[in-house]
Amino acid sequence: MKPRYLPRGAVVATLKPMYWVTLHHRMPTKASRRILDFTGASQPLPSGSVVEPLTLGGRPAERITVGATDRPRAVLYLHGGGYTVGSLTTHRSLAAFLARESGAVVFALDYRLAPENPYPAAVDDAVAAFMDIVRAHGFAPDQIAISGDSAGGGLSVATARRLIDDHGVTPGALALLSPWTDPSDEDVAKSRDLVVNTAWGRNNAAAYRGHADPKTPGYAPMYATMSGLPPMLVHVGTSELLLPQIRRFVETARAGGVDVEYREFPELWHSGHTQAGMLREAADAVHAVGVFIRAQLDSAYAASAAGAVGTGPAKDGEAIPAPRRRRRATSASASNPSA
Repeated sequence: MKPRYLPRGAVVATLKPMYWVTLHHRMPTKASRRILDFTGASQPLPSGSVVEPLTLGGRPAERITVGATDRPRAVLYLHGGGYTVGSLTTHRSLAAFLARESGAVVFALDYRLAPENPYPAAVDDAVAAFMDIVRAHGFAPDQIAISGDSAGGGLSVATARRLIDDHGVTPGALALLSPWTDPSDEDVAKSRDLVVNTAWGRNNAAAYRGHADPKTPGYAPMYATMSGLPPMLVHVGTSELLLPQIRRFVETARAGGVDVEYREFPELWHSGHTQAGMLREAADAVHAVGVFIRAQLDSAYAASAAGAVGTGPAKDGEAIPAPRRRRRATSASASNPSA
């Protein structure tokens, strides 16, 4: 059955009042969480979705598949929400569409949120979840992509950096959707966009930072060492207030030697991929993410099968060797004027 997409104007008209109320800086955080969970539960899932609850690194998670997977591909998905809101429920639809488009098993993580659990709780949880996928679910590190939107995008970079530095393992790819990589940054395009606003972002940045320095790399991966990070996809909408920051992050990553596939979408807003079940443009963007993830993880699989990479899943207590660095595989969506 073909999906029934809504007109872009209808989607915008629906989202604008919801986001402007729930993501208002004076809205109590717990109330925002409840409202977003309620609306997220109504988001459609693709036909054939299988959602299984499990635990990763001691945190609630979901294993999501859509149809059979033909290669060992996995995605650790880290939801957005300014590190203070968002959940498995709010991003289940996006995670399922990503599973379909990438042909991967998607592991969505319910990491701890601020203000109850400031930095580095979210990074700790994401790293533990990744290592659990390796040790308990049969995937080598370079068969796992890390993906996330907004705060989850920044968290994806921080997680990859910690995995490389502290555990000696490198994920297969990073797929970052409207990534928030410098929470304390005030260099924004405007005071608000369709989804987020600077006052709300400022409150969340302070709540998540706790006692950390604003330029701590794990908190603000804009300032992390880029060298050694895996191939990276970055998507952003041209109407986003984070557009200047995201462009700066892409420049920083490329200067650090990271292979970056970068796309700007005039028709999408902040974390617009979450509307993949309602909006054709969002569905097309998620498809591009899936193409990228397939290309990167299949490249690692082919190299492993040829004997170039030997990183089978480790048993508890064993060291896990880092995969060899490889050139970014070319995906069908790589040609873009903004790249």
